[in-house]
Amino acid sequence: RFQQVQSMMYDLMEWRSQLLSGTLPKDELKELKQKVTSKIDYGNKILELDLIVRDEDGNILDPDKNSVISLFHAHEEATNKITERIKEEMSKDQPDYASYSRISSSPTHSLYVFVRNFVCRIGEDAELFMSLYDPQKLTVISENYLVRWGSRGFPKEIDMLNNLKVVFTDLGNKDLSRDKIYLVCQIVRVGRMDLKDSNSKKYTQGLRRPFGVAG
Repeated sequence: RFQQVQSMMYDLMEWRSQLLSGTLPKDELKELKQKVTSKIDYGNKILELDLIVRDEDGNILDPDKNSVISLFHAHEEATNKITERIKEEMSKDQPDYASYSRISSSPTHSLYVFVRNFVCRIGEDAELFMSLYDPQKLTVISENYLVRWGSRGFPKEIDMLNNLKVVFTDLGNKDLSRDKIYLVCQIVRVGRMDLKDSNSKKYTQGLRRPFGVAG
């Protein structure tokens, strides 16, 4: 049972990386989502957990929006599919180490970043957006990590001082094989339209203005 669950978890980790990559065409994305939900339902069955009924797109059916009869038919159909799936899995003679070969061929890596300080004389509040960037393809390959920095040189949330940490996850062999990966920080000033404007009657507060970038 442990080896079964381990193999399924390896599959789900690999498929999750593919879903988060954002590179799949729409039809392949839909097909992969169906594979993920099918694998989850199969895992729930062999672990004797509750059966989750879904629609054609893999979304969980809402009992408040579906009749009892339709939910019953959905349960019956899902049970039949999972039963057939279990028979197929039991008939397969897979090598014991197949799961290890799959995960070793497409491992995932993470990058840990600890922001200790931000030194830039702005005079107003700022927002720092940190992301991983491929300079060869001119594209961002990760989500943004946001840090709100105050005008006095401290984080806006003072309790986050010395605790600004982020982990960029799901980096695969494709990312490690890139020629270069930059950690880019975009700086956005939040405040007046013009820093030289000192008359409170003339400027507008809370405007977000690009200020700088570092890598």
